[in-house]
Amino acid sequence: MIMYITIGKQHMGATFNSSVADFVSYLEKENEGRSPQESEHFFDQYNDRIDQETVIKEIDGNTAKLKKRDPKFYSITVNPSRRELAAIGNDPEKLRAYVRELMKDYAKSFHRDRTVTVDDIKYYAKIEYGRTYSESDKQVRENQVYTKQITKLRNDIRKVERGELKGNVKDLKKEIERLKANVPHIINGVPMAPGVAKPGTQTHVHIIVSRKDITNKLSLSPGSLYRASEAELNGKMEKRGFDRDAFFERAERTFDRVSGYDRNYVESYAGRKSFKKDRKGFYRKLMGLPVNEKAVAFRILREANIHPPYLPKIPTNRVQLAVSTFNRLKRGLEIAFKSGSIEI
Repeated sequence: MIMYITIGKQHMGATFNSSVADFVSYLEKENEGRSPQESEHFFDQYNDRIDQETVIKEIDGNTAKLKKRDPKFYSITVNPSRRELAAIGNDPEKLRAYVRELMKDYAKSFHRDRTVTVDDIKYYAKIEYGRTYSESDKQVRENQVYTKQITKLRNDIRKVERGELKGNVKDLKKEIERLKANVPHIINGVPMAPGVAKPGTQTHVHIIVSRKDITNKLSLSPGSLYRASEAELNGKMEKRGFDRDAFFERAERTFDRVSGYDRNYVESYAGRKSFKKDRKGFYRKLMGLPVNEKAVAFRILREANIHPPYLPKIPTNRVQLAVSTFNRLKRGLEIAFKSGSIEI
């Protein structure tokens, strides 16, 4: 429904593999079977075509003085909504331009003893155009109730045919067909399952960011342990760390600036944050929007698959919402914000 941005640290297994190679290999999956001319390349602030070997060499070689268990790089994922992608025509060149402006915002969000600029950041980004369902998706979990039964019945059929189990193969096959007909989530005739491609426009960007700056001397961590705070330095309070709020707010404003996007309150970071921390304030703001903006807000919510009873007929004036209506709308918005939002 709105821009979805996450910042995650390097995932290291039991062996604490410090190389970025596995992640780079994962990001190359869409290039399988493509010629070099057709492939989507990594890019940075100034270069459009960077090969994976260079990415691995530069990230792995920029880890001076980091301990074995320290993250060596961070991953930023930028997921524009379909409305936002439509605003730029799903144009990869415009998306690259946005990412380059976004990384300026990323640099500005660090509070250090000197100004951090984008030229201090060592990063490599890559556009992907598709997504697949995973086991964590709600549709997949709901389908698994049926697919597990179908798998068991197919195994039972084989056992019956081998004489290991008593049963009627014909009846078992009928039960399989009945279960198939009742699988709740189907796409293009195929049940939604791990690995099945998601429909519609799914363009997004992965950004690999070295924890160390371009000189391999300064540590720049956006991790949760390094969020913005204040500390006394030379007798006065100074900000330090990485300001996630500032970054997300800047990311949104920057997209609107470079794309000319007219953002509605329910698509905004401020709206998302208010919904999580001040529900009553969120609903007052929503119901107090000008008529035209409010109409757009509810259309956006419907596009996010919030349908009745989540969006019953609601008064358009400032009268307090009835308790039942409030609760239904709240549940619907929780679903929408969970399925697509800036991570806070």
